[in-house]
Amino acid sequence: MEKDRTPHRKNKILSVASKRQKSLKVILENIHDPHNVSAIFRTCDAVGVREVSLIYNEEKFPKIGKKSSASAYKWVEKLKYKTVRECYDNFHKSGYKIYATSLNANKNFYELDLTKNSAIVFGNEHRGLSNEAEELADEKFIIPMQGMVQSLNVSVAAAVVLFEAMRQRIKKGMYKDTEYSTKELEELIKYWTNNK
Repeated sequence: MEKDRTPHRKNKILSVASKRQKSLKVILENIHDPHNVSAIFRTCDAVGVREVSLIYNEEKFPKIGKKSSASAYKWVEKLKYKTVRECYDNFHKSGYKIYATSLNANKNFYELDLTKNSAIVFGNEHRGLSNEAEELADEKFIIPMQGMVQSLNVSVAAAVVLFEAMRQRIKKGMYKDTEYSTKELEELIKYWTNNK
């Protein structure tokens, strides 16, 4: 696209790429509503999450529209998994701690250190996370609620948690210096420009 070749556009892409957080990932398990998935992708892009892992073994893989995701879907990489174990093993091998949302948790998400290698898991709108996804996680957490409702919509929950992760990371200066090498940034920009 012509607009991708302008100096302003190139500088914008480089600026955004350099702020992507290599050490912050999101995992979605069987989220049913494509509008929720789209909203989560928009939040991931806003916070600087580079990739989202998608576990779909009960629900159909969602069809994401460009309008509903505000094109965020193309700026966030997608990794597909058929099992929780395969997904989690991949993160554990890479040194990530897996945090799972759960109504059964005693710890609230404000107590988590989300500046380390963190993968945050969000589950189905009706069922929540599977037992396996909860049990194999390193820690379970809850979003504290002061009202009558028990939980937030999954896309809202993702936004609340990811913006807390961004707050912690800004405070630590993690968006000032990139987590990527020059070569990794070049590869990311190439991926983006080839997938537009």
